[in-house]
Amino acid sequence: MRPTAAALRAERIKFTTLPSQWAAPLVALALTVGITCAVNAAYGSKDRSLTEDPAVSIYYGLLFGHVAVACLGILLIGQEFNTRMIGTSLTAVPHRARLYGAKLALGAGLGLMLGLLSATGCFLAVAGTTGLDLSTPGLTRTFLAGVLYHPLLLLLCLGLTTMLGNFSAALGLIAPMVFLGTTWLAAIPGIREIGQFLPDRAGLYATHLNTDPDIHYGHWTGLLIMALWTVAAVYGGLRAIRRREVA
Repeated sequence: MRPTAAALRAERIKFTTLPSQWAAPLVALALTVGITCAVNAAYGSKDRSLTEDPAVSIYYGLLFGHVAVACLGILLIGQEFNTRMIGTSLTAVPHRARLYGAKLALGAGLGLMLGLLSATGCFLAVAGTTGLDLSTPGLTRTFLAGVLYHPLLLLLCLGLTTMLGNFSAALGLIAPMVFLGTTWLAAIPGIREIGQFLPDRAGLYATHLNTDPDIHYGHWTGLLIMALWTVAAVYGGLRAIRRREVA
């Protein structure tokens, strides 16, 4: 078996045998689709904030589910830092870039699959509760943005965790920032101008249908901004894992 294929296979086995890892995407899917379905069933026809921009109602659950997506990205490598198994992994795969690449490939695949399931589930949930006009302009873009948001966020968190080299620090800093931190920053006058360029804010804006006059870029540009953050984090993680001393 070729070294790259062997590294990918090893990462797949680790993922399927560690409950904390394979449970994370299930939690993300349940939160994203479940909350979207519940909120639309209860308030879909009453709350104007859900009807003014249909995409808000479609991805309402993503505001909660994306925390589990971030945690999955952290777990894919952070757990090995926490248990010091990263040394064992590097013994099995001495080429650090290959090991890191295998984790990125697994994360990208998981994120894309989770994105497809979540976006499809959210669309079906809204269609089955309040109804959804599939001819609405921009709906295809909204669906694609919702799908791509998942792998971009997952890889962003994986890269940042690799840079930190510490599971507890990553879980304590990244997950809360995704859940509340950037939302608070975006609500503070003066900082909102900067906050809108943060990765999750830009990525979530890409899923919207309506245009926000206070946002200084378009929907597709929002996804591009998030992608650039992800590329930077992945590159930073590569440099970190190449240089880090492992006990």
